[in-house]
Amino acid sequence: MKYRDCVIVRGGGDIATGTIYRLHQAGFKVIILEIKNPTAIRRTVSFSQAIFDGEVDVEGVKSRLCENAQQVNQAHIDHVIPIIVDPEGDSINAYKPFVVIDAILAKKNLGTHKNLADIVIALGPGFSAGKDVHAVIETNRGHHLGRVIYTGEAETNTGIPGNIEGYTRERVLYSPDNGRIDVLRDIDSIVEVGDVLAEVNGKPVVANIPGLVRGMIQQGTTVFKGMKIADVDPRGARVDCHTISDKARSIGGAVLEAILHLEMEIKNI
Repeated sequence: MKYRDCVIVRGGGDIATGTIYRLHQAGFKVIILEIKNPTAIRRTVSFSQAIFDGEVDVEGVKSRLCENAQQVNQAHIDHVIPIIVDPEGDSINAYKPFVVIDAILAKKNLGTHKNLADIVIALGPGFSAGKDVHAVIETNRGHHLGRVIYTGEAETNTGIPGNIEGYTRERVLYSPDNGRIDVLRDIDSIVEVGDVLAEVNGKPVVANIPGLVRGMIQQGTTVFKGMKIADVDPRGARVDCHTISDKARSIGGAVLEAILHLEMEIKNI
């Protein structure tokens, strides 16, 4: 049996959360599938943080870690979004959702295809709309952010972080080594150039610009050299780290549009 209002979202990071929040508010029953140890850095606005904390609240909407179908059903009864550890997506076959959304943002297709549900949508590059999925959402900042693509692909990943007050690459911090991270300055910390924000195997992760720590990976996460682990926002105290970003909200609106558009096409067939 397929449930018209059931949507499965693969991924629960900050961009995925913008979509999940919007669909939940629009009345869809959303189920989030995540990996065992999520690596989102904007944890205060990521439903994936429920994997660590058991339950989280983003703008008044809660997500709860669930281990079985009974707990998933109870979460929906409680108007809470269930999140399941299921990196392979096995739950898709079990729940048979009307919509599947790939919000992993891996910049490549990790196995999502059109046969998973009546409507399958992917965020960002790595997918071809009309071939791999029914629609692709543009995630690159700029004029086309949030555009729904029904034929073709999103813009190629540039590898360059978005520009904020003239800073791009300088904002993002990467692990200096393989190992376990020890966080010293977490999200909401105001920092200056040269401040040590974390350590990996005793090697410091140093701020390149002054500002506010907007993102920091979960304490104790096992990371690898070159892995994105934090970001500093040069706007400092003006930054709101506890509400969904303009980018995530825009993408979420585009997903909602795509679902309703594709549903109308299905009805007209």
